[in-house]
Amino acid sequence: MPKLLIAASGTGGHLFPALAVAQALPTWQIEWLGVPERLEQQLVPSAYPLHRVRLSGLPGGLNRRTVQVLAELWTATWQVRRLLQAGGFDLVFTTGGYIAAPAILAARSLGRPVILHESNALPGKVTRWLGRWCAVVALGFAEAQAHLLRHKTVVVGTPVRPDFLEITALKENVATIPRDAFVILITGGSQGAVSLNQLVRPCVPAWVARGWWVVHQTGDQDPDYGSYQHPQYIERAFFPDMAAWMARAQVVVARAGAGTLSELALLGKPAILIPYPWAADNHQQYNADIFAKQGAAVVKRQSALTPTELDALLTELAGDTQRLSEMGQAMAALAVPDSAQRMAEVLASYPVQKS
Repeated sequence: MPKLLIAASGTGGHLFPALAVAQALPTWQIEWLGVPERLEQQLVPSAYPLHRVRLSGLPGGLNRRTVQVLAELWTATWQVRRLLQAGGFDLVFTTGGYIAAPAILAARSLGRPVILHESNALPGKVTRWLGRWCAVVALGFAEAQAHLLRHKTVVVGTPVRPDFLEITALKENVATIPRDAFVILITGGSQGAVSLNQLVRPCVPAWVARGWWVVHQTGDQDPDYGSYQHPQYIERAFFPDMAAWMARAQVVVARAGAGTLSELALLGKPAILIPYPWAADNHQQYNADIFAKQGAAVVKRQSALTPTELDALLTELAGDTQRLSEMGQAMAALAVPDSAQRMAEVLASYPVQKS
């Protein structure tokens, strides 16, 4: 039975694909590597042993903070190296982010294979810098290959939570929305997005006045949470049953993280995408542009969008069912429903070769 260490930390964009892959490997021994006080603390321990190393992201420029982070990286790499030796792990799987750096470096020093999944169209720094030391870099978008010419790559799509593949019945609270209601879902991802919330909130009274329903995932850091209440406005910091709510929506207003885009594609949901403007290397814009090019989404830069313009755009879409249908079909054409299984097959090939 292969033994796998998964290094995935921080946000749903890193954790949900890793969890989906883990569930596609039911006979494997799996343990997890994360960082203290991050989302994995809530999602992982009930299913897999969780090991933690203290690590921060690398800041821009060279300063005292950079030296501190590099010291953390050195310590974390040796901690992971000892974990790999003591635990007898056969290989490492990581979904990127800064937790990937010590995992790759430690595994490399021991000759253990590392498989890295890069979900974004523009690969992150860790992937660009350390991906060549991995056995293979699995990609969410084929467009990423142009940035990784010296890496061994394979395109598998981005795995999503299993409930997005198994929507057979809506949850009871979702079913309370009238069947003929027009539903807008707003989500800034697993952590929410305060600036997106601020853009949307001025529109909500007008939307509910038209009879629309608004489902809003705000994140747990929003200072205005609970400031507006209405039976047709459903506000939560986080929806564990997001698949059911997204399935019910006619249109989704969202960031352009790779995980969210994969979920939208699986459900064939038309979207207005507002890429997170401060994402590393503006990678969400690259993701969004792929969907816009296919006619699956309308993409707007946050700096150039006002509540009035957002309201006008949604009003236009709500009145054009043909366009929404065409966008939904284009979105569904981008789905990779067997991505988790593809990723699991890539992982399964390495312990066999190693033995």
